Amino acid sequence: MREGKQIIHMDQDAFFVSVELKKDSSLIGKPVIIGGMSDRGVVTSCSYEARKFGVHAAMPARMAKMLCPHGVFIKGSMDAYSKASHEITDIIRERVPLFEKASIDEHYIDMTGMDRFHGCMTYAHELRQTIMKESGLPISFGLSVNKTVSKMATNECKPRGEKNVEASGVQPFLNPLSIRKIPGLGEKTFVKLSDMGIKKIYTLAQIHPDQMNMLMGKNGLSLLQRAKGIDNSPVIPYAEQKSIGTQCTFKADTIDINMINNLLTSMVMDIAFQLREKKKLAACITVTIRYSNFEDVTKQASIPYTSLDGTLIQKARELFKQVYTKRMLLRLVGVRLSSLVNGFEQIDMYSESQEQYSLMQAMDRIRKRFGEKAVTRASVLNIEL
Repeated sequence: MREGKQIIHMDQDAFFVSVELKKDSSLIGKPVIIGGMSDRGVVTSCSYEARKFGVHAAMPARMAKMLCPHGVFIKGSMDAYSKASHEITDIIRERVPLFEKASIDEHYIDMTGMDRFHGCMTYAHELRQTIMKESGLPISFGLSVNKTVSKMATNECKPRGEKNVEASGVQPFLNPLSIRKIPGLGEKTFVKLSDMGIKKIYTLAQIHPDQMNMLMGKNGLSLLQRAKGIDNSPVIPYAEQKSIGTQCTFKADTIDINMINNLLTSMVMDIAFQLREKKKLAACITVTIRYSNFEDVTKQASIPYTSLDGTLIQKARELFKQVYTKRMLLRLVGVRLSSLVNGFEQIDMYSESQEQYSLMQAMDRIRKRFGEKAVTRASVLNIEL
């Protein structure tokens, strides 16, 4: 274990709910539930008061209403959540040497070597106070020797908490915790290990690597490493230019607007699928066209974090309408998604009913098995380029 590492994990407390409480203070102390406005809806987030009744994210709205009949259900606003996320990222960007935006509401900060100038715990505390003062939103943090342990430290001190786990205290901190607390450990793995009598991290950490490899292969060895507090993954510098996109050059210059709109639909569906495959969201979309005289024109727009086909298709078509201003033949059209972060599950559930969300997942499974073109919209089937 590298004792010199100093990694901070900062995570907003019940982020969506906190944004709603900031807008309406009368909700403070109440069991607030975001999403699930209809019986077929899905809970996106909930307050700590609602969690006491057993409500949690991804739960069907019908069940949430049974568990918490007096809950305050709010549709929510992805525009507001995205805006708050960008504000917090900007605060962090101005004050730290290296950070990674891990999702819409969490950041990793690498302070390694900075303790020569600042005490890392003191600096993290001051940064947390600054974020809360400037954003008006609660946040917690964990400080430790790597990303895994710092994230687990944050989870153990939420809400409104701070926790420092030094190198010498990593294993004593981890040992009594449930294996469920290990980041990335899924429900099936939890059940499998529990059935074997492995419920605490201490027990898991004692398993021989060969046995773990036999049980679960490489994933098992990775899990064993995390149980021992070992994680060498770096803090990846956050960069707005991270993107995914595609473009198409026509065989013959065209002015067929209907065909181009259908093509944009197909292109967006392809890259949105790739986005979901990577479990990422986009906060910016760009459309580019090239006229027959080789003049390129580009238009981009900031959008609420999403990876949904419908939302992205609508915005791409709007941008194309804005960028195509000359009655001139086109040679090329392209679309790109950027400002990518992790976390598509939570956000997409916000925008979709349970039925629609299940349909999207089913379509993605078909694409994974039979190829990206195995299922698509009828309007894009007969595009001729």
